[in-house]
Amino acid sequence: MQNAIRHYVVADEKFLCSEDGSLVLLGDSDLISLSVELIVKHPVKSHGDKFFYVSCIQPKHVAGYQWLSLRNLLEQLSEDELQTAGRALQVLRWHFDHQYCGRCGNPTVQHSQDLAKTCVHCAVDFYPRLSPCIITLVTRGDECLLAWHTRSKEEKYSCLAGFIEVGESPEQTLEREVMEEVGLRVKNIRYASSQPWPFPGQLMLGYFADYVDGVIKVDKQEIYRAHWFQYNQLPKIPPATSISGRLINTFVQERLRINTIKD
Repeated sequence: MQNAIRHYVVADEKFLCSEDGSLVLLGDSDLISLSVELIVKHPVKSHGDKFFYVSCIQPKHVAGYQWLSLRNLLEQLSEDELQTAGRALQVLRWHFDHQYCGRCGNPTVQHSQDLAKTCVHCAVDFYPRLSPCIITLVTRGDECLLAWHTRSKEEKYSCLAGFIEVGESPEQTLEREVMEEVGLRVKNIRYASSQPWPFPGQLMLGYFADYVDGVIKVDKQEIYRAHWFQYNQLPKIPPATSISGRLINTFVQERLRINTIKD
């Protein structure tokens, strides 16, 4: 059986999509038929007899298609599809961000084996950036704390999150971020799961934490609003394919189970 090659086509960090807004993956012949100017192509992932590439082209209107950001596609992609598309985007960012050595300024070349750029002058390798972050759902009995983040253009409520700083453990980051963003203290921090997140290139470490004390006071820099929400009276939240949505759904199911037993 012949290997199947599929291309994510990207221009200006937007994906080529169908007119109905669906992400498309093109074969070699389909990509050639578009008559586009290819800037760079990199392998992204192999799965069985399928090989996925990301092909970056010069921005161009392509008849019968449209360009959409990965955020616009969150609601329609499965978690596996989101992870692969996110990897494609991060591979491109790595390619363009490391064309020159950050130490000596000389051009870099493709590593002979790894997904890395190498400076032949000072022998430094540059791998795709991965920034560790925490994301946490703070709970108080039947309530969970959700926040409308300033980076969200629409009123959608999510968990609290933040980058792990040098010298911090994830748990220390969690306590610091919750205090900085909403002015609360927490305890009983427990790890739930993780997820690679391509906005711009994080490894999200998901946690639950119990409320201790404090009154909500948002920082206004990263958070517009934050409120306690009853598990059965939630606002608009992220999709279940995101780790935030997964944490919230896990909490809801747990409270449903507990309250069903009580009844």
